[in-house]
Amino acid sequence: MNIDCVDIQNFRKLKKCRIDFSKEETILVGPNNSGKTTAMDALIRFLKKKKFSSRDFTLTNWLEINEIGNLWISEPELSKLDFTIEKWTDNLPSLDIWFHIEQNEIHHVINLIPTLDWDGGFLGVRLRFEPNYIEQVYEEFMFSYSNSKSITGDEENDFKLWPNDLWDFLDKKGNLNKLFSIKTYLLNSELKDSTQELLKDNIPTETDIVSGLIKVDIINAQRGFSDINADADDTSSIKNLSSQLREYYDRHLNPSENPTTDDLKALNAIQQAKQIFEDNLQESFKSSLDELQMLNYPGFGNPTINLSSKFNTVDTLNHDSAVQYNLCTENPNLTLPEKYNGLGYQNLISMIFKLIRFRDEWMQVGKNHNTGTVVNSGEFEPLHLVLIEEPEAHLHAQVQQVFIKEAYKVLRNHKDLKIGNFKTQLLISTHSNHIAHEINFTSLRYFKRIKGNSGSINLSEVVNLSETFGTTDDSTKFAIRYLKANHSDLFFADAVILVEGPVERMLVPHFINKNHKNLTSCYISILEIGGSHAHTLKPLIENLGILTLIITDLDSVDPSRNNAKTLPEKAKKYKTGNDTLKKWFPIKTELDDLFKLSSTEKEHTIYPIKVAYQIPLQINNGKMDVEVYPYTFEDSLVMENKLIFEKISKATGLLAKMIDASKIEDINVSAKKMYEVITEKGAKKAEFALELLYFQEPNDLITPEYIKQGLDWLETKLVGKKDGLTV
Repeated sequence: MNIDCVDIQNFRKLKKCRIDFSKEETILVGPNNSGKTTAMDALIRFLKKKKFSSRDFTLTNWLEINEIGNLWISEPELSKLDFTIEKWTDNLPSLDIWFHIEQNEIHHVINLIPTLDWDGGFLGVRLRFEPNYIEQVYEEFMFSYSNSKSITGDEENDFKLWPNDLWDFLDKKGNLNKLFSIKTYLLNSELKDSTQELLKDNIPTETDIVSGLIKVDIINAQRGFSDINADADDTSSIKNLSSQLREYYDRHLNPSENPTTDDLKALNAIQQAKQIFEDNLQESFKSSLDELQMLNYPGFGNPTINLSSKFNTVDTLNHDSAVQYNLCTENPNLTLPEKYNGLGYQNLISMIFKLIRFRDEWMQVGKNHNTGTVVNSGEFEPLHLVLIEEPEAHLHAQVQQVFIKEAYKVLRNHKDLKIGNFKTQLLISTHSNHIAHEINFTSLRYFKRIKGNSGSINLSEVVNLSETFGTTDDSTKFAIRYLKANHSDLFFADAVILVEGPVERMLVPHFINKNHKNLTSCYISILEIGGSHAHTLKPLIENLGILTLIITDLDSVDPSRNNAKTLPEKAKKYKTGNDTLKKWFPIKTELDDLFKLSSTEKEHTIYPIKVAYQIPLQINNGKMDVEVYPYTFEDSLVMENKLIFEKISKATGLLAKMIDASKIEDINVSAKKMYEVITEKGAKKAEFALELLYFQEPNDLITPEYIKQGLDWLETKLVGKKDGLTV
């Protein structure tokens, strides 16, 4: 048995989204404020039966819920009011869980099977947070509202008593969870691929079906701080390893609980130690107790005083130095208490130990459980779901990678999990590109921010990247290899800039810092990927729907010379050799067609993508403007910063040659010379960039116009409006 997918509806910014689960590990990725934490909270609220808040409803839904309250207020005749659930259903938070059941697991879901001849497959359950009795909500709301009106009167004024509306009434502490609760419904498995509407005769089940199928454990994000999702009796989320060991010992190892013959030796030693200690107590306190005789106590009729110790094995671990780290293998006495170890290392050990404890509690290990194997146990959930929020907290990159490699293995490290159909599924939300980089990309679920309709809040939807990375075509293989060789931070970025080569990779951040400071407060991923390969990321970029600026080169060629490189010019029937421009966007090959496109025509009409490439430049030769056509980034940069380059001295290599070319007075000759220098065999562009940064303050350089147009567009899209993305 495993969870195939979940549908979350009307929960905060997740108005409607589906998360497909991998059979083992599923990783939630996406930029900040995209809905990852919201999804985790939805699972925790429904599966752990946590209390709901009015803020857990999608905010815009309260407008329609308030309309229900307004109808109650305006209609005095009770018989005309509609107290059916249908008026509420489109606005109630719900979680659909779709299980996949093997034929030999049917006995776990005997109360759920749709027909007697059903032999396995998909089963769906809807958990919905809804009013217990709508009539009760009506009565209590109207009582409070009418009482307030009787005090303030019907006159319109700024002063209003609670409640102003139905949302205000339910928002009051206690009302929502008193009048609402989670109800469970069975779904039609034939409609699994769509979000189905419940039929009017579909009544909730009387039992909590899900709790018998899934054991849910959580490691919250705010380890070391209070967390609203932490269980009242689960303080392990804020405990150090010593505290966790004490708790684990008490539950699973304590010889005093359900002792066996193996525990007799330990219990006997404890009893002997207790007797020796009590004898010592009596002797040590004898003189002090004898002094009490001066008060005639104990006297006739008064009880005598005896000292008796209570020797509890758990108490021996109840101190700050219960866990110590040995720092010198040659001398085992050189140790430090746990609190002196690094915070990241403590966090790693703490999380791994929690996973061990979760597994052992599921497997019913220890003194608090019946003896024998779990396989033969009657009370056992067939599925273990573990939720971990942001495991990267306090962990440096390498430790994050170690954790994600080992976490699932720890959860499965038990003999009974080697047999049978007991399944474990691990769901992790993360902001770490190191964790995303280490996992199989088909396990990634990308949360994409989308702008709501006019006047509504921004929402989110989920992209199943197994559909992107699950294919075997060359583009997919390249994308996987590229992301494995580089950081995977595009999964968390607000926007991506794809650049042609190392020079752009080094200088574009300086152009942003100088002229587009608003972008410095955004999370932008700059990826160096040549023009001949950028188009291979097309399926990934378009699936993610991420804001993308492609800075690439014209790479002009002459078809009459077997597509040999050539200096760009108009009206020569030259073409572009750049695959991104030919195959991705704007899908044009003629140089003249590319030159004709305006800046807005370089924006994709469907996806939030803009392409930027070299454009004709007007360079003044002291007498008039001369139009020239750069071939690549380097000559465009030098042409637009001609006066700066002319003044650089002591340069070598490609930079020195470009400086010499910039000093040629004839603009056309100068441009041609730059082209020849750039395209000659052995031209080292990366060295050009490094040497330029050594000799010249990059913030003094003028941003090439075609790049400036692209960054202007990116700035408008990202920070042009206060409400975030405008795409």
